[in-house]
Amino acid sequence: MFVNENESGLRFDILNLLERLVPPSAGYQHDRIDDNADSHLKAVLLGSSETIPIIDGKLVLGTWQSIFFAEMDGPRHRKVNIMIIRQS
Repeated sequence: MFVNENESGLRFDILNLLERLVPPSAGYQHDRIDDNADSHLKAVLLGSSETIPIIDGKLVLGTWQSIFFAEMDGPRHRKVNIMIIRQS
């Protein structure tokens, strides 16, 4: 999951960057088990969580920002956990 500008060219560039940094079938040790090491490594680069403030019931994002759920080993069914922590 990550937050960034939701523009088609940038989305393409992000995917292209990940493919160049972590190409599939590049001799990874994990591929001997189930041939998806590149998916795990891309997930490491992207991270697995985001913290986004909520003010007056609305997500506080930049003008052009969106939240992206990036599935690198799918399609698969996944659960997204959302935790709201309220300041006192």
